[in-house]
Amino acid sequence: MSNKETNKANLTNAPEASASLASGLSDWSASGLSTPKSLGYAFPAEWTKHEATWLSWPHKEASWPGKIETIYAPYCQFIKAVAKGEKVRINVRDEAMKAFAIAELQKVEADLSQIEFYFNESNDAWCRDHGPAFVVKGNEKAVVDWGYNAWGGKYPPYDLDDVIPTKIAKHFNLPLFTPAIVMEGGSVEFNGAGTILTSTACLLNENRNPHLNKEQIEQYLKEFYGAEQVLWVGDGIVGDDTDGHIDDITRFVNEDTVLTVVESNPLDENYLLLQENLEALKAMRLLDGRPLNIIKLPMPSPVIYEDTRLPASYANFYIANAAVIVPTFRDVNDKPALEIIQKAFPDREVIGIDSTDIIWGLGSFHCLSQQEPAV
Repeated sequence: MSNKETNKANLTNAPEASASLASGLSDWSASGLSTPKSLGYAFPAEWTKHEATWLSWPHKEASWPGKIETIYAPYCQFIKAVAKGEKVRINVRDEAMKAFAIAELQKVEADLSQIEFYFNESNDAWCRDHGPAFVVKGNEKAVVDWGYNAWGGKYPPYDLDDVIPTKIAKHFNLPLFTPAIVMEGGSVEFNGAGTILTSTACLLNENRNPHLNKEQIEQYLKEFYGAEQVLWVGDGIVGDDTDGHIDDITRFVNEDTVLTVVESNPLDENYLLLQENLEALKAMRLLDGRPLNIIKLPMPSPVIYEDTRLPASYANFYIANAAVIVPTFRDVNDKPALEIIQKAFPDREVIGIDSTDIIWGLGSFHCLSQQEPAV
């Protein structure tokens, strides 16, 4: 059994772990505390201008068993592309990790003047899920620190990851909100106009917040992300150990347009579930009653390593100030996918970076990053 499989088998007490974090939204009201929404804060769409992108430097070999050395080149290429248009802020454990990171970044000639390091020790690299959720109000910025339990207790320990948003908020002296429920950045997608898109497979999974029903989870999302509406698709793609994060399935590219992955092979395991999600998207209506403009994005051929189907998806792209960075997989669909995404983002350069080794960690560029909006 590989390190990854060992971790996957270690799912004991996941519901108890998430339940212990919960106090209930009513406690905020009862204690007179305000939510971001009540104060006028909201989570911006990813394509709005960033001050920076946050990352946690990869170091956990169990996330890439036997392959971690191979991920640094494409990871640093990603950083190089992002740094052309904004600061990149990287969480590291200590000076030794910082020095290693700098050496790797120098190999790809990344602009080190755009890269900052912060001594926030992490358990793992998935900053989309454990990093700070920045909400804004005019020229003010605040941090939401959701509870984090490594996707339902799958990969302990996660105590260091869980406190990173609070550390960042304190360092920058930003207002901090701490809703006492589990939530991950990759499970939610935003159109910047009051709508959140998510999946039932993830947010209604009992390993997150078993004490909350769908309506209660929607209330948390609206109150702490400053939204008015939550729309739901069903399942996530095969191989996704997050139980179905939306950032592998469907992404907003503007207020009313989504890119959503579809599988062309009816015999593939992803075919039916992605067709069901597509039908759900067709039935959705935005706050003003408009339907979604839906652009189909192909899936790559199955990416399999050590008999494991990996969650390879072109939807796991990251929208930076200067570029949209897309994972590619040495596949015939790489080029068509890049062309489709380029048409959706005519104002940005679309850059494909080989993610064949990175995806062994069961995530890619969007999973690894979290944007900090400019104000």
